[in-house]
Amino acid sequence: MVVVELAFTTTPERLAARPAHRTYLTRLRDEGVLLAAGPWADDSGALLVFTAERDVVEQILTADPYYRTAGVEVTAVREWQPVVER
Repeated sequence: MVVVELAFTTTPERLAARPAHRTYLTRLRDEGVLLAAGPWADDSGALLVFTAERDVVEQILTADPYYRTAGVEVTAVREWQPVVER
């Protein structure tokens, strides 16, 4: 698995780009590539958990313009090895 951590600001461009981004995330979930995604409770950022290999996640980050939108910063892309799964 790969986790992506984001940091947000209140920039209006980010909020305008969010609906299309969430539609894209829904498609990735339906395809089985995305396990979970969502903002922190204070909306300061978000966490995304992908079931894909890192190179696939890098392609996803490149394909979705949300990650290059003002107010969105990718702060980490990390491989994750859960020891307990559902």
